[in-house]
Amino acid sequence: MERFPGNPILRPVQEHAWESRGVFNAAAIYLDGKVHILYRAIGNDNISRFGYASSSDGFTIDERLPNPIFEPAADCEKDGCEDPRLSEVDEQLVMTYTALREYSHLQVYQVALTTIAKKDFIQKKWNWGTRRLPFPGIRNKNGVIFPQRVNGRYVMLHRIDPDICIAYSDDLIRWCDMMSVMNPQADGWDNWKIGVAGPPIKINEGWLVIYHGVSVERLYSLGIALLDREHPEQVLYRSKEHILAPKEDYERFGKVPNVVFSCGNLILDDRLFVYYGAADSVLCVATIGLDGLLALIRR
Repeated sequence: MERFPGNPILRPVQEHAWESRGVFNAAAIYLDGKVHILYRAIGNDNISRFGYASSSDGFTIDERLPNPIFEPAADCEKDGCEDPRLSEVDEQLVMTYTALREYSHLQVYQVALTTIAKKDFIQKKWNWGTRRLPFPGIRNKNGVIFPQRVNGRYVMLHRIDPDICIAYSDDLIRWCDMMSVMNPQADGWDNWKIGVAGPPIKINEGWLVIYHGVSVERLYSLGIALLDREHPEQVLYRSKEHILAPKEDYERFGKVPNVVFSCGNLILDDRLFVYYGAADSVLCVATIGLDGLLALIRR
């Protein structure tokens, strides 16, 4: 992938207590002629909240709000809301994120889900719906909703360590048919654990999925997979090599070194844009031509 020469595109703001220590791991969605970015921010209290920024070209930030647009509100997320992912489905936006609470110094994290009307989101009216735990009591994260139903049902990818798993629902409330889809490759760059990045992208060949893989050396890199269009629990292709790995100083040094971690991807002007957190400290973007990516899959 080609890194944007202006990376990082977002950095912490020391004057804002809620985002003074780190801004990274962002959802991204293209609506109303611009890219909307919901990024994870950590401040002086070490609690994660979500901030908002937007870009007309996908690279340069045109607007950044001074206050968070989503904060912990439920008991299960009192210690932070992490790693948002946004999908447009059924004329609404569905946001999945990780709800964090600590019990006696033990981190308990679960996939959480909420919705917002598309019109409200575009107008920056943050009328988030009911916050739910799709899998209450299950320690998991990295949840993302497919941008359309498959065979009449909602589909979610998420992670129960160390695998990427899938689940189905009729109403975004009750989930069933959970199973593992992908597991770490014993001899690969992703041999410790894996997790999905942003929403799957529907192409003629299937569902294109960007995912992160972690090696036993604790390097976080990004790769691609292709899932069947009608049966997304079936993996048709998986990259043997990563498409983006820590290389630049802003990816190698930070709060957590050697990390590129994505929660948001989209297609703009026939290029795949991947927004990623670097070293759990700053937000960056990299791109690749869609034709070149598809040629790699077809080959």
